[in-house]
Amino acid sequence: MKSKIIPFIFAVFFGFFSVLEASKSPNILWIFCDDMAVNALGAYQSHFSPMNLTPNIDQIAEKGMRFDKFYVGNSICAPSRATLLTGKHSHKNGKYGNIEDFNHDQMQFQKLLKEGGYQSALIGKTHLKGELQGFDYWETLPGHGKYINPKFKTAKGLINTEGHSTDVITNHAMDWLLNKRNKESPFILMVHYKAPHRNWTPAQRFVDKFKDTSFPEPNSFMDTYQTREMAKLHNMGIKEHMKNIGDLKADKWAHRSKLLDKNIDKNTLARLKYQAYMQDYFGCVAGVDENVGRLLDEIEEQGLTKNTVVMFSSDQGFYLGEHGWFDKRWMYEESFRTPLIVKWPGIVKAGSVNTDLGQNIDFAPTFLDLAGVEIPNEMQGESLVPLMKSETPEDWRSSLYYHYYMDGGHGVTRHEGVSDGNFKLIRFYGSKTKGIDNWELFNLKKDPSELNNIYSKPEYSTNLKKMHLELQKLRDYYEVPDEEVVMVKRKK
Repeated sequence: MKSKIIPFIFAVFFGFFSVLEASKSPNILWIFCDDMAVNALGAYQSHFSPMNLTPNIDQIAEKGMRFDKFYVGNSICAPSRATLLTGKHSHKNGKYGNIEDFNHDQMQFQKLLKEGGYQSALIGKTHLKGELQGFDYWETLPGHGKYINPKFKTAKGLINTEGHSTDVITNHAMDWLLNKRNKESPFILMVHYKAPHRNWTPAQRFVDKFKDTSFPEPNSFMDTYQTREMAKLHNMGIKEHMKNIGDLKADKWAHRSKLLDKNIDKNTLARLKYQAYMQDYFGCVAGVDENVGRLLDEIEEQGLTKNTVVMFSSDQGFYLGEHGWFDKRWMYEESFRTPLIVKWPGIVKAGSVNTDLGQNIDFAPTFLDLAGVEIPNEMQGESLVPLMKSETPEDWRSSLYYHYYMDGGHGVTRHEGVSDGNFKLIRFYGSKTKGIDNWELFNLKKDPSELNNIYSKPEYSTNLKKMHLELQKLRDYYEVPDEEVVMVKRKK
């Protein structure tokens, strides 16, 4: 009997101190993509998953937690990144679209991290005009940045580099880990990839890898948008709007020359475009996945794995042919939903799945909570740390607010809405509605692809009333102003 008790006591003792060590000022490796669709990742069990396209990212989920119901508040690049830094919705941080300036002087999580003894670094894309504040080290791509031979803005001026941006960003992040950080202090390292943003230019090794690959089409690829009047006005169709030259490089790569054949019927051409789009998109994704593997290996080599929280996410979702589209912006699931995968050895249960409603306003509070720094009341999100520990608070949110402010980009008009995970209510009110609000209601359980707008169905009147009340409740809670936001217009 004694021989069994001693190993048990040792295991408990060892486990206790492993958890204690893991929770003590953990480092944070934050990996952030641009336009990474949930469906692109094997861990999320989409129709692409059997192709095993993201083994390194999937490994984070296998050793950690996959968040299944994580969303953004405004599905467009720069506003999402402003929310990442501030923990606030667009109407509070002032970043409504991609064009107007961002107020860097406002409160941001990285400015507070020093209180917890943390050092911070950001390398890659921010898409926020002006210089970052509060980071101990930063190198950022100007604007969207370039895929090949990108330039970087730094505190000391512009620097030129050679290579594919995904490889270069990783190289610089690894250099910071190895040579530039204070190895006596905990850190947050934010690695922000340009990929897989439009125009989807992979490194040559991945062009070669995928040029003959055939990808399955989504069920809604030939959507006709019945019952969804605003969706009919889109300008993001693979069939109608994706460019053979520029987007799909038909003039550049010999294996794409068939796209220039004027005798092909439109539906056949649409399917050829889709295949070319997927080959390029997943070529960019493969570059990210390979470099995620490099980062994880570097963390391991430096002996940091046990006390490093690894978080992988994206600035929003993206359309991979669903509804026949590319791009984002809509409150429909594919662009509203974004991936979040977290690995925290000793704390997060390996292979676990969280189904609570999370949103990108939660990132900044989470970073501060991990660092042991008080979360300011002005942040509108909540820390995800309890969820990581599988300890969902009883008062955790039961619905999400969304608001897209740009009007007409890719044919998407202004809209706001609410989702409780079962039903979703959307109010379109921009210029394309001609002054009359256009409403949509979806039963997400019965209609996960959101093909059937049931707003006018009498059998859903009770659900409709509830969702209208919920929308107003969230507008009040988040202090959304009633007055219309005047957007900065792009110069012609």
